[in-house]
Amino acid sequence: MRGRRVQSPRLIGMIFYSDDESRTLRKAVFGVMVLVSHADPGPVIQERYAGLRALTNLSPELRVVLHAARVDLSALPEAELEEVVLDALRSSLKILAAKDPAEAAGFPQAIEAICHEVAAADGQVAEVEEAVIAKVREALS
Repeated sequence: MRGRRVQSPRLIGMIFYSDDESRTLRKAVFGVMVLVSHADPGPVIQERYAGLRALTNLSPELRVVLHAARVDLSALPEAELEEVVLDALRSSLKILAAKDPAEAAGFPQAIEAICHEVAAADGQVAEVEEAVIAKVREALS
């Protein structure tokens, strides 16, 4: 089967996530970091590290899924980024609810904590960042 990629499920603590599901989860989590960072351009490196540190708000099992492969959102036009990320958040919540309701229950709070860490990386949270966080919160409600 040369040249054809076979999708393999990922086993995380007895929960299987397909490649598409894990890609959606990565797009959602890393996407919110990008959304908040782009809302009020600031110290990109500090924001990136703050977001990565904030991943500890997620379960260890979910962090394994997130680190399985890099997600690249740079090809998305800025105008589409928000819609793509918010859709990925909604889909991620559905994926988690179907696979692990306990994980799904804590996901919105963990995502919001990640958003706040990125927003506060420069020592203050701007109104535009709060507006993005409100959209993220709404997508997860």
